[in-house]
Amino acid sequence: MAMFTSKLKLSLLLFLFSLAAGNVVYATIFTLQNRCTYTVWPGTLSGNGAAVLGDGGFALAPDSSVQLTAPRGWSGRFWARTGCNFDDSGNGKCLTGDCGSLKCVGGGAPPVTLAEFTIGSTPGDKDFYDVSLVDGYNVAMGLRANGGTGDCQYAGCVADLNGNCPPELRVTDSGKVVACRSACEAFNAPEFCCTGDHATPQTCSPTQYSVMFKTACPTAYSYAYDDASSTCTCAGSDYLITFCPTVSS
Repeated sequence: MAMFTSKLKLSLLLFLFSLAAGNVVYATIFTLQNRCTYTVWPGTLSGNGAAVLGDGGFALAPDSSVQLTAPRGWSGRFWARTGCNFDDSGNGKCLTGDCGSLKCVGGGAPPVTLAEFTIGSTPGDKDFYDVSLVDGYNVAMGLRANGGTGDCQYAGCVADLNGNCPPELRVTDSGKVVACRSACEAFNAPEFCCTGDHATPQTCSPTQYSVMFKTACPTAYSYAYDDASSTCTCAGSDYLITFCPTVSS
């Protein structure tokens, strides 16, 4: 009887260990790294009722990083907020990417550079990811897949679009350009927003502004239907998201 009990305990321990190991294997780890010379406040937004990562937002000092773990099937986005001031209760605002509080419960106000993900639901499924300038640009961003299989392309916008932003798209603070708006936000016209008569891939073509974004950042989404050269896939990967990366870092 004692031997049976010991075997039962051992079997239970092995079962629990296998469950724990499975959770580790089938989770996705996002590493957010700040290479900017200033503090950024990453915001996170989860879709479809998925787990909220990093409590929705936090401060990230220069040359520091943080890891966030997402379950299988997670979808959402990350972005950097800049020029933030929060009180002890987390109330405050940011110059760019603002969501109204330290811990975001919604998306960041444009213009803002986005990293977007849909993680596969079961082992072997592809993850889909991209860096998007559809909502404009505030901070350079790089996105690298680590340890996965498949194409696993590097995505990002390393160029300084604030420094090259056309006057009609600029967002300034104290005379300094802090973000570059999308043409949709700036002009709110169907041909720029891919709405109304321009709501399909066939009727919404690149514009001079989206071409400018695409030329500067070839692996980033430049407008709503820029799928072919901007959507990346990888299976079983972790991801490094770098704010203010060097080239392909």
